[in-house]
Amino acid sequence: MEQPIKILIVEDNVIIADDMQSMLEEIGYEIVDNVIVYEQAVEVLKTQQVDLVLIDIILASDKTGIDLGKHIRENYDIPFIFVTSNSDRATVENAKTVKPNGYLVKPFEQQDLYTSIEIALSNFIYGKQNVAKGLSSEVVEKDVPMSNSVLKDSIFVKKQHLYYRIQFGDIQFIKADNVYLEVNTVDKKFLVRSPLKDYLEKLPQNKFYRAHKSYIVNVDHIDAINSKDIMINNTLIPISKDFKEFIISAMNS
Repeated sequence: MEQPIKILIVEDNVIIADDMQSMLEEIGYEIVDNVIVYEQAVEVLKTQQVDLVLIDIILASDKTGIDLGKHIRENYDIPFIFVTSNSDRATVENAKTVKPNGYLVKPFEQQDLYTSIEIALSNFIYGKQNVAKGLSSEVVEKDVPMSNSVLKDSIFVKKQHLYYRIQFGDIQFIKADNVYLEVNTVDKKFLVRSPLKDYLEKLPQNKFYRAHKSYIVNVDHIDAINSKDIMINNTLIPISKDFKEFIISAMNS
């Protein structure tokens, strides 16, 4: 089973820090530690595996969150997000100098925290993949290490107050229904608020295809096909002419 994302919280307001930890653990992340000053954070990074760091810019020490961001950039290959009450121009410009992977302004909701983390992780992996394209596998392995805990084959989907982690391979098909998408697995359905086109971009391109204007399907789950439909788990799904030709071509190749 995929390991949870390991997060370090660096926040000198213990009430906010504990609240963040509760939000993150409820979603399914693992909190490596919850510290209040630069020096503690440096020690945790040195001794434990961390996939992402949430950093308050103003800390209870001489060194700030921006100093910590610089330390991470110089010594570690992991993303970090600034979490701060300050959104003034000077603070933002100062924060930009260490190239954070995100900037979240307090106060925020659980959904804001989740979204910031997932986008930061996704962009971090995407950037590393682009760098790796021009390198040999030997160089990538040696010089561009990637944490084995970062999301690679799954996605989080919200249901009620929880975010469920779904392996891409378990998704059978996705149906557009007004402003929502219905994500269907073998035994569950989840509602997601997203355009179908945008959601398709998050899924593996070699498995998921736009079968119809209202459907994305995982080709590994297709049980049968006729001139107008495919069947997945006893559900008939309409298909476009282009998708029909694609499937027939794939069957004959």
